[in-house]
Amino acid sequence: MGSDPHVVCIFRSVRTDHSSDQYEEWSGRIDRLVATMPGYIGHASFRDEVSGRGVTVSYFESMSDVVAWKEVPEHLEAQALGRTAFYLEYEVEVAEIVRHYQWKSTE
Repeated sequence: MGSDPHVVCIFRSVRTDHSSDQYEEWSGRIDRLVATMPGYIGHASFRDEVSGRGVTVSYFESMSDVVAWKEVPEHLEAQALGRTAFYLEYEVEVAEIVRHYQWKSTE
């Protein structure tokens, strides 16, 4: 990620204890699909297997890129499955990043 302003979408969720195979299939599909979107920068996902709590953080170049992603038909289908089969609850936050910096060890 460069230092230019960009947008982050934070998706927090709690998985159900069923539909695991279908969830894994859809998760892979959506991971591949989002990477093809204009303005996509990258994403990372983490889930605690014991509690089912997870978070996906996605980065886009602009707010309009995030809005376009939300409306992709296959993503809309995944969202509907999320509400009916994959999640007990979820929440989404979208924010504009106005400053970014990083440090890396030289070791």
